[in-house]
Amino acid sequence: MHDRFRLAPRGGAGFTLIEIMVVLVILGILAGVIMPKLLSRPEEARRTKAKIQMRSLMAALDLFKLDNGFYPSADQGLQALVTKPTVGQIPPNWKEGGYLDKVPPDPWGNPYVYLSPGQQGEYDLISYGADGQPGGDGKNADAQSWNLD
Repeated sequence: MHDRFRLAPRGGAGFTLIEIMVVLVILGILAGVIMPKLLSRPEEARRTKAKIQMRSLMAALDLFKLDNGFYPSADQGLQALVTKPTVGQIPPNWKEGGYLDKVPPDPWGNPYVYLSPGQQGEYDLISYGADGQPGGDGKNADAQSWNLD
């Protein structure tokens, strides 16, 4: 192959898929922190932040599965992205240092709900909105990983 078509110099100085995904997660978290300050409508800003945080959590879950071949169980929860699980199926290739520094609460201060296996896919990730209860409309509406439009 010609040198002009190589993306990285010989010797492997390019970026791996995991490095690129980690950068995307960091950018998503930064956007989630900055966007609410820029938007004038607080509730819309919280909903946008929830979607960004959920996408970041989903990217970290995908990295966990990429390394270990399965998603964390419901018992292990999202904390499996921060500390190596000691119960259930132990991940054989858990990344030293974890996949996240901490699991953030949703923008309303409630924990995200993680179900694995989920009813909508391999896992479900849910924020119950301002009231912290399933269902609801307006500011109390749920944000769901399978419906982040």
